Amino acid sequence: MINRVVKNAEEAIAGIKDGMTLMVGGFGLCGIPENCIAALVKTGVKNLTCISNNAGVDDFGLGLLLQTKQIKKMISSYVGENAEFERQMLSGELEVDLVPQGTLATRCLAAGYGMPVIYTPAGVGTEIAEGKEVRKFTHNGQEKEYLMEKAFEADFAIVKAWKGDTAGNLVYRSTARNFNPMMAMAGKITIAEVEELVPAGELDPDHIHTPGIYVHRVFQGDKYEKRIEQRTVRKKS
Repeated sequence: MINRVVKNAEEAIAGIKDGMTLMVGGFGLCGIPENCIAALVKTGVKNLTCISNNAGVDDFGLGLLLQTKQIKKMISSYVGENAEFERQMLSGELEVDLVPQGTLATRCLAAGYGMPVIYTPAGVGTEIAEGKEVRKFTHNGQEKEYLMEKAFEADFAIVKAWKGDTAGNLVYRSTARNFNPMMAMAGKITIAEVEELVPAGELDPDHIHTPGIYVHRVFQGDKYEKRIEQRTVRKKS
């Protein structure tokens, strides 16, 4: 059995160069690859295109790479928690491609399944459809227009799992399953950081969400903060 373990985040991100496209897992601040992001900041690699559900917050997650202006383009579905993102977008410093969340997820899946394109009704008749092919299909007896969207092409996919083994099999928890599993399938090289790394054979096969065949490098991270984007509490009575 192939051992896919690397020593740390610095070793895991080896080969990421200027101008590359990265898929970065997570949903909000849940299940984000914190160690790999911190390592990328230290390398100074620049002109990155990042495909991610969101852009983190100002001082955490992908917000750290935005602060250092290492990201050239963001492809995301939600960016409302990051003031620096907003500033760079409005000033023209950052190229932004806003994608409906379901379309973002399915374009990741398509890449993992080897499909070049998908067709979706989301975005038809809006600015998102400008310059893209629209075709009519009959579904459930009704003809509708569908927008053609291309599968993503990412040089690396960087994901975070709760537990993994030395063969690269991964288990996620709760909300971290929203984007990490599909991105893990889709990168030319997939890097996984995990909270706990165990020997191959210790994970229950029925509990594995990402088979190790998709993972090229895995390591055990540390110092996970697990922040909450917006804490909402009741007022004192």
